[in-house]
Amino acid sequence: MLRPTIQTPGAVLRRMMGQDTVVMPGVFNAISAVSAYKAGAEALYLSGAGITNANLGVPDIALASLTEFAQQASYVTQVAPVPVISDADTGFGESLNVARTVLEMERAGLAGIHLEDQVSPKRCGHLDGKNCIAPQEMARKIVAAVESKRDESFLIVARTDARSVEGLDAAIERAKLYEDQGADAVFPEGLASEREFEAFRAAITVPLLANMTEFGKTPIIPVSRFREMGYQLVIFPMTAFRVMLKALDDSYAELLATGTQAGFIDRMRTRAELYDRIDYAEYEAADRRWGDACQ
Repeated sequence: MLRPTIQTPGAVLRRMMGQDTVVMPGVFNAISAVSAYKAGAEALYLSGAGITNANLGVPDIALASLTEFAQQASYVTQVAPVPVISDADTGFGESLNVARTVLEMERAGLAGIHLEDQVSPKRCGHLDGKNCIAPQEMARKIVAAVESKRDESFLIVARTDARSVEGLDAAIERAKLYEDQGADAVFPEGLASEREFEAFRAAITVPLLANMTEFGKTPIIPVSRFREMGYQLVIFPMTAFRVMLKALDDSYAELLATGTQAGFIDRMRTRAELYDRIDYAEYEAADRRWGDACQ
């Protein structure tokens, strides 16, 4: 059901982080957020790759704009009353652009965003061929982001992609710099082993976010292990998207090959299940109630 966004979502998420490792399923639009929320998710991660792939049908190479990201964020936060952290790519420009990014994304009802230290156009964090901006340039973006927050609890998460570009030690040094400039949390991207996650935890004092994506440089590690290693946030950015895409591909292929959907009816949500998922009855009840009030 559409509703105002939750109050101080950053503060809500910070309380959750103080109690346990927060599992954040990846979503990419409003209906995926509804599905994750109704499955029991207590916090969500809005994937930049998911937004870009789903809405533009193109690779995650900085082709989607701040306006498009903020719009999707507002859709998500109005239907899922839980804290949401969103990808914000490189901040959509330099420090002044970063300042506006924070204003727009906070206004969209988010609990926080993460900013990465790649050269734009960025690349997926688990692909080779990336380049990083100078550490001081990223530090300047962090300062701009922190100063632009209206709500002090809004999280500025500094992501570093330096592990696969400059090595683990250089990535850790960057993270220390970002922490010193006020980042609320650090997101080390593209780590290749549990040992590397542990090295970041030993070096960084602010909360850490782990990216448990598939088919990348990071082995599959369960949340229980991230909890043992002291990580406060674990995201699964494209897990549901990949499942959905395979289901789409399979259903379209079968429909075109057979000329009927009869063979995969049992793999669908029924009309009743869809209406239940999107709270159809609640909208009708609200409309009747408002009408009755004017009689």
